Amino acid sequence: MYNFYVTPEDRKILRELAKKQLEYSQLPIMKERMEQWYRHNACEGERPMIHVEIWTFEKDIIPELKCQTETGRRIELELYRNFINYERIDDDRIVPPYFQITWDTWFQLFGVKVEKEHAMTSEGESVGHRFKYVIKDLEEDFPKLGPSKYGVDRERTMAWKEFLENIFGDILPVKITNSCLYSVPTQDVVHLMGMENMLFAMYDYPDTFHAFMKRITDDYIEYFRFLEREGLLLPTASYEMCGQGTFCFTRELPREIEPGKKLTTKDLWGFMDSQETVGISPSMYEEFIFPYYKKVSDLYGLFSYGCCEPVDPIWDNCLSKCENLRKISISPWCNEELMGERLRGTKVIYHRKPSPNFIGVGQELDEEAWRQHIIKTLKAAQGCHLEITQRDVYTLGGDAEKPRKAVKIIRELIEQYWK
Repeated sequence: MYNFYVTPEDRKILRELAKKQLEYSQLPIMKERMEQWYRHNACEGERPMIHVEIWTFEKDIIPELKCQTETGRRIELELYRNFINYERIDDDRIVPPYFQITWDTWFQLFGVKVEKEHAMTSEGESVGHRFKYVIKDLEEDFPKLGPSKYGVDRERTMAWKEFLENIFGDILPVKITNSCLYSVPTQDVVHLMGMENMLFAMYDYPDTFHAFMKRITDDYIEYFRFLEREGLLLPTASYEMCGQGTFCFTRELPREIEPGKKLTTKDLWGFMDSQETVGISPSMYEEFIFPYYKKVSDLYGLFSYGCCEPVDPIWDNCLSKCENLRKISISPWCNEELMGERLRGTKVIYHRKPSPNFIGVGQELDEEAWRQHIIKTLKAAQGCHLEITQRDVYTLGGDAEKPRKAVKIIRELIEQYWK
């Protein structure tokens, strides 16, 4: 029924990679780092945690795939993603002792399939895209939007699990998991109508925009309730991803499902951001965005907020009011010192995202400039619970060792400057 297929040679390749992942997962360093993550996420850690997110430049660091089938290459890539950080970067990412898959669920806001147009290179790689907007005028088009659609294909999920187990399940267990709950309403708005149109709509049709945001929020909540009813929520308390480049290790949320019970959103990590609203004032964010974001984020047990947007303008009047907020993104556009003052002594983790330019621009890492960049963070975050995640590097410029060098320098500077 399902077109899952790998060749016998693909199977051999995947089994060898599965053995490697399992071996790495059992190393003593993994247990040490796991305990450090647990303590860090409880705001009891002794040092900052470090993670380099590779998906944007993995073509520069993952070996050339050997599998011949499309399905085989997909699995091969996922296996490498599970352990390549340990092999090539030596950050604090932990190799899991199982192969993770997720329930095949979907959520389609207003029943609209968001479509893109791509700009392609001569080699067939996408170098940019734009969305085909379905809303031209919010006042006119809002009543035309249909109901949101969501669901799950349990049969396909279980077929995929069985297929993987037949390849390497005797070596590496296959486990159905999920990452944190994810809701970014303003991203959905921009995908439906564009950023400029969104900004004008707040001014031209404030009441309709409020109704628009309320409906998006309510539909996300109804989708989450569906996941609860169907028993599709699984623990997010260990190896699972939590939003922008961090991990869920915690003892504050359930790590197992009790027999006869189902998890609720309060048992999971969640994530939200609002990069799309950097063009509005803090007071407009407080009026048009935050009430709806807080309604969703209040459903989470713990949550992480932010991506590239600066959070300092909306901290005092908005985000500081979120009692379950545990991590907040301190992006390259954020006032590091101000957020250091605000987070010092709190149980909100200073989740620093260094500029990607040091690793992602040029052929060589400017080690002295990188040192000064990190020293600035270490000084600004003194007294805070610091985590450093490098994101948004799209090329290594021919030097695959740059991420490892960058992490090594961070560790040296932590020894020197972190108190």
